Amino acid sequence: MELKLKDLRYLVAVADERHFGRAAARCFVSQPTLSAQLQKLEQGLGIQLVERAPNNVSLTQAGEEIVARARRILEAADEVVTLASSQRDPLAGKLRVALLPTIGPYLLPRVAPLVRKSLPRLELRLYEYQTGPMLEKLRAGELDVGILALPVDLTGLQARELYREAFVVALPEQHPLAARESVRVADLKDERLLLLEEGHCLRDQALEVCSRVGIREQQDFRATSLETLRQMVATGAGITLLPELAGRGAYRNARGVVLRPFARPVPVRHIGALWRKTSARGPAIEALCRLITEQAQ
Repeated sequence: MELKLKDLRYLVAVADERHFGRAAARCFVSQPTLSAQLQKLEQGLGIQLVERAPNNVSLTQAGEEIVARARRILEAADEVVTLASSQRDPLAGKLRVALLPTIGPYLLPRVAPLVRKSLPRLELRLYEYQTGPMLEKLRAGELDVGILALPVDLTGLQARELYREAFVVALPEQHPLAARESVRVADLKDERLLLLEEGHCLRDQALEVCSRVGIREQQDFRATSLETLRQMVATGAGITLLPELAGRGAYRNARGVVLRPFARPVPVRHIGALWRKTSARGPAIEALCRLITEQAQ
């Protein structure tokens, strides 16, 4: 039988959504159309790919194995189209960019206006993911570039460091350390440390900075965002570490919170860009990386 890319896209959508209605909506077809095409695919291959039950859609073992290969086929097909487009105009078209939740809200306001001005034909599609899901989507071809904290597992990927970002200490405005111009890591001993929930790499980085001085994590509190952390610091519940960009601009004068830099040696995190080694969007990624490096300093 002749395999059609369209049918493979339907199968991958069902594998991702585990729901025929959502998979059909994602593929911009009706549910009966998607279901009928998958049945044709199963008949042509002579094996069952999808187990259909009320309120439950799953893949057979053969279906799982074929989906894994279908993803690679679709990625290669997309690369062909992207390569042709980028050869015509390498700085035009869509570029799917993902950023960490602890980077995006603070970096994008600085970079996005310059992208529109300097790269007017480049259309950024922006997403926000934590490190694990971002790496999965990069390798699956669902993203073109990820902006995240290094180091990470680079299997199949290429990395470039963009900038180094210092940490600052966020303190309640009445805290004794708020009177100082800078703070040493050792000064934080026995403080109550407020952190993000599990899965955020910033949590691990903050713990690494503070682990050697005996700082105590506030165990009954885990924030979902830096802004939640900032608000909790303002109530006097504890202190936290923030990336330096999160203390600039509109966030500099948050009510009830004082930001203080660290004395040398200043703890930093390394922010970089990742993309697939086989990506055809090299020139566009390079141009974006250059703008980010210039604006993050």
